[in-house]
Amino acid sequence: MTAEHDAPEQPAVLTERRENVLLITLNRPAVRNAVNAALAEGLADALEELDSDSGLSVGVLTGAGGFFCAGMDLGAFVKGESPWYGDRGFAGIAQRSAEKPLIAAIEGFALAGGMEIALACDLIVAAEGAKMGIPEVKRSLVAAGGALLRLPKRMPYHVVMELALTGDFVPAERLHEFGLVNRIVEPGSAVDEALALAAVVAKNGPLALIAAKKILQEQFDWSSEEMWAKQGEISGPVMASEDAKEGAGAFKEKREPVWRGR
Repeated sequence: MTAEHDAPEQPAVLTERRENVLLITLNRPAVRNAVNAALAEGLADALEELDSDSGLSVGVLTGAGGFFCAGMDLGAFVKGESPWYGDRGFAGIAQRSAEKPLIAAIEGFALAGGMEIALACDLIVAAEGAKMGIPEVKRSLVAAGGALLRLPKRMPYHVVMELALTGDFVPAERLHEFGLVNRIVEPGSAVDEALALAAVVAKNGPLALIAAKKILQEQFDWSSEEMWAKQGEISGPVMASEDAKEGAGAFKEKREPVWRGR
């Protein structure tokens, strides 16, 4: 038996700590990081790691092999595998993502469910020419992993409708024009740029980052009568925290703050 056959199978998702940033890599390059049960569980576990570790502030999510994700593994799906995991939903992320900020780093393409994984992130860095889209209708499927729910809140109605009804791919540059993609970078540099962006975000107060993300995500459902009270419920504990006092003190003393996450 060859050494290749002796080698253990690689995990479907890899994690690597970079100081207070967690790099999460979808690791099924042979099938273009398509989502099967193992990947969904692995991504869910990675998000749990990110949220439960007080030493981590931000996550960066990317794919191995020069591409982000081709969507659901149709072969595994036909065999009865579920790409949904617990209350996190499709790919272990679509319905419940991380509490902490999460940045997608896209090379090659993010299509169908891969696009929906990217949409479950808070910021998107994409390489020039990367293809993005929701082609489910071409297979008489529905983009039910969050694209049809999230895209109308982030881009104009008719642009979203064209994506959904044609199923055509579009370059990341086009989506950057509409603000869906934060940064366009040279091919091969998406992870480096996402890590650089994560480092900027991670300098900030961890409690404040979680609260800011939560308010921005939940405010769509708040009425004008309740929005200030709802915001106060989330922001109040942060404003009264030790970190808030540390941030103000560090500013006054002209030094870098030391966050405690409390």
